[in-house]
Amino acid sequence: MKNTPRLQGFLAPTDFEWFQFLAGIEQLDEVNFWRPNNKALKAISPNEPFLFKMKSPHNAIGGFGIFVRYSYLPDWLAWESFGFANGASNLDEMRRNIGAYKNRTGNRETHSGSIGCIMLANPVFFPQELWIRQPADWERNIVQGKTYDLTIGEGKRIWTECLARAQGMWQYPGQIEEQVARYGDETTITPRLGQGTFRVLVTEAYQRTCAMTTEHSLPVLEAAHIKPYALGGTHSVNNGLLLRSDVHRLFDKGYVTVAPDYRIEVSNRLKDEFHNGKAYYPYHGSKLLLPRDPTNHPNARLLEYHQNEIYLG
Repeated sequence: MKNTPRLQGFLAPTDFEWFQFLAGIEQLDEVNFWRPNNKALKAISPNEPFLFKMKSPHNAIGGFGIFVRYSYLPDWLAWESFGFANGASNLDEMRRNIGAYKNRTGNRETHSGSIGCIMLANPVFFPQELWIRQPADWERNIVQGKTYDLTIGEGKRIWTECLARAQGMWQYPGQIEEQVARYGDETTITPRLGQGTFRVLVTEAYQRTCAMTTEHSLPVLEAAHIKPYALGGTHSVNNGLLLRSDVHRLFDKGYVTVAPDYRIEVSNRLKDEFHNGKAYYPYHGSKLLLPRDPTNHPNARLLEYHQNEIYLG
C-alpha cells in the first residue's frame, strides 16, 4: 500500500498587492484568497497549511494560513462576508482587482459576478526580512501552485521555518514549539474560524435555503448564531442556522426558537406585543430544514440554551 503524506501544504503563487494590503492589517483571523474562476482547491484537505509564495522577483514564502473550505460565491457575498480580508478597501476596488488580474493573465472574459473563494483561517504575514527561501525544486512555469509533503525534504524545511517565524504571532493557534518538535508526526491543525467563514459555511451547509421558511433568495439569507458569539458561542457550523433576515432578527430577540428535537416554536408574545405575527405562526410546530451532513446539524445543547436563556416563551 502506498503511504500518503502525514501533513501536506499547498504553495500558492500570491499576488504581491493582495499580500501587502493584508500584511498591513493587524489581527486578522481569516482571509479570502480569491480566484477569478471556479477552479476548486483539491490539492490539500481542510485544516492543512496554505502557504503564500511570492512571485518573481521575490521568489520567497511570505506567510501562511490554514485552509478551511473552497466555495464559489457572488462577489458581493464574498465582500459582505470578508470585507477587508478580501485584500481590498471596498467592493469596487475588489472588482477592479479581479479585472486587472484577468488582464495580466490574458483572460479577457467579462467578470461573471462570482469568484472562487479559498477561505483561510489564522493567517500569518511575515515582514519581508523574515521571508523564507522558496523550495529549491520550485519550477518557474508553475502557475496554479504545488503541493508539498511537509514532513520531508524541502517541504519539511519551509514548514519548520514557517512555524519558527510564526512563534509569538497572535493569529496562529496552538503551541508553536510543540508543532515544531512534532512536524514529523501525524498532525492535525484545528483553526479558529472567523465570522466570514462561519457565514459561508452555514450558507453552504443549508444549501443556500432558509432553515425555517425554505426561502432561497441568497441576498436575504443570513447565518445566525444559536448561542451568541458575544456570550461565548463559537463560529462553528453546529452553532449556526441559515435564516431569512426577518426570522434571524426574531430568533436573536427571542420571538422564535428551535427545540432540541428541531421543532420550530414561535412565541405568543409576538402577537401580544405587536398584534400580528400571522406570517410566522404557521411555522410553529414544524420541523427545521437540516443540513445533509449530520455533523453540521444544530447542536442540541445549544438549542436548549437558546430555548431556556433567550426564547421569550
